[in-house]
Amino acid sequence: MPHSPLSSESSQPGNYRQPSLFISHGSPDLILAQTEASVFLRNLNHRLTGYTCQPDAILVISAHWETPSPVVAITAAEHPATIHDFYGFPDELYRIHYPAPGAPDLARSIQQHLITENIDARLHPSRGLDHGVWSPLAMIWPDADIPVIQISLPRNMPEQIYWQLGLALRPFRCKNCLIIGSGSATHNLSSLRLAHSRHQQPDPSATEFIHWLHQAVIQEDKAALLDYKNAPYGQWHHPTPEHFLPLLVAAGAGQGSEGQVLHDSYDYGFLSMASYIWQ
Repeated sequence: MPHSPLSSESSQPGNYRQPSLFISHGSPDLILAQTEASVFLRNLNHRLTGYTCQPDAILVISAHWETPSPVVAITAAEHPATIHDFYGFPDELYRIHYPAPGAPDLARSIQQHLITENIDARLHPSRGLDHGVWSPLAMIWPDADIPVIQISLPRNMPEQIYWQLGLALRPFRCKNCLIIGSGSATHNLSSLRLAHSRHQQPDPSATEFIHWLHQAVIQEDKAALLDYKNAPYGQWHHPTPEHFLPLLVAAGAGQGSEGQVLHDSYDYGFLSMASYIWQ
């Protein structure tokens, strides 16, 4: 039976605790590829059943939706469109649509809660889902039967603000809402020009940064995560912050929960596909 949107029969999500995840969503064409990361994502729904029940809704913070600070925008469309926000990829990729329902009532509830946390939260009535949302979700939940809400990153804010955003979203985990930060554990597109194969061995600079990141997540080292630019090769692997910031939101939403490495592989030698869970 399809999983219906939160409506009159289920106006509030169930009282089950969902984890917080960070997923490295990789290149837009990952969904067409056969890699360690794509296999991981296609099996993730099954793995998550070991942690909790199926969520009533999924809240995603993607690297690909930034809003002027300090605004945090929340999708409120009943049927959010699939946004193909990339170019130069195979035609097959542009034919993929992810028709997950929205959840306008839940979006309003999130907005009201964030406002009480002194966050300038605003609803966006027509925004769809960018590839940082639908690309991984289409592999994890291909039936697109769970309502999805996307939440933006306010641009150019101190790192602490993104952690606080996650902390403000944390109560929704106890309302059976799964929280996902979707970005990339490493994201230096210029380094990909040095790559010669999707399946080449990882570059030592990437493995050193990821070793640091694994330890920071596992040890719940908030100070280290907020200071990621000073980690080994931190500036090199994140010359711009937007693909790391969803991890800070996910970690904030997971504060007080045990952080674990869910997946660890590489594409093109430089692009870490590491993913994490706080349960």
